Amino acid sequence: MKILLVGEYNQSHKYLKEGLIKLGHEALVVGLTDGFKKIDVDIEIKNRYTQGISKKWRWLLLKVFKIDLYSLDVKKQILNLQSHLSGYDIVQFINESSFICRPKIEREIFDLLVDWNGKAFLLSCGTDYTSVKYAFEKKFKYSILTPYFEGRLPEHNYSLGLKYLKPEFKALHEHIFKRISGVISSDLDYYMPLKDHDKHLGLIPHPINTDVITYQPLQIEDKIVILHGINRNNYYKKGNDVFEKALAVIHKIYADKIDIITVESLPYKAYIKTFEKAHILLDQVFSYDQGYNALEAMAKGKVVFTGAEQEWLDYYQLKEDTVAINALPDPNLIVKKLEWLILHPEVLQNISTNARAFVEQEHHYVTCAEESLKVWKNAKSS
Repeated sequence: MKILLVGEYNQSHKYLKEGLIKLGHEALVVGLTDGFKKIDVDIEIKNRYTQGISKKWRWLLLKVFKIDLYSLDVKKQILNLQSHLSGYDIVQFINESSFICRPKIEREIFDLLVDWNGKAFLLSCGTDYTSVKYAFEKKFKYSILTPYFEGRLPEHNYSLGLKYLKPEFKALHEHIFKRISGVISSDLDYYMPLKDHDKHLGLIPHPINTDVITYQPLQIEDKIVILHGINRNNYYKKGNDVFEKALAVIHKIYADKIDIITVESLPYKAYIKTFEKAHILLDQVFSYDQGYNALEAMAKGKVVFTGAEQEWLDYYQLKEDTVAINALPDPNLIVKKLEWLILHPEVLQNISTNARAFVEQEHHYVTCAEESLKVWKNAKSS
């Protein structure tokens, strides 16, 4: 089969593509490079309005005339690529807004790609109407909207994804759901809002290519190294402020036993390199499941503080603190977990081994590709 994968978050579609190729299929990824992360794609859709006079001109026209040069340019790029983006058996979109365009243009691009190809599917991976609505209605114990509810982030902060609740984005969501053969959730944070939806085809975990990620047994020769990666744009949404408060406390108590490395908004390849020295990685707070940074760190054998809620434990039939550490939105609880690990380094070794085994078993890129193929083949055309 020929599969067109539209859009990219971290390396979700890249690893899926590699799994599909391993199984003898043809696949191509077209999309943006996920902002500062600079993720590799086969065909890059360029954002020519990120700096200088072009950026100022874009926002002036948008404010005065409601004309978005970026969105129009993306559509033009897609049209010019028609011969490269047509004739696929399957087209899967990474998100309801795969190109981060204005809803009207996003809909037009979506329709073009659906019309040029076979069955269409949506991956719920990143904020979208369904997941944001579920969080906004406080159906999670805590969520990426918790900092907003607590008054630490304004409504217009784009990282919250509240734009998806606006009428124009809701209309885009409804249009997409009419045309797709189904939607696939990528982890528990998207599975829970979608599980009862008639278009939901189930959860297929984030694919990880463990063939290219080398497991590194933890070697603790002197101090335990803790890595805290900050994405400044998502600082509160990821709970980086919670981690920083916990680290300030733990450093006062155990300065002689730990080294803390803090990095900020690094491109993907540079960020991955920072994993090398770390034993513990502080990933994110407001999630029930792991995203790509956490999973790649776990595949390397790092002990990760991330989403590992009871719902996740139940889904994968795991015991608490055996594969990953659930990072709760309370600095004191994070301090307790860090202290436990610092004082019992043998536990770090056990979690490291278990983390790698878990990623290989549940997130292997070929297995995820096989599951995707099965879902695509069995789904009825819209």
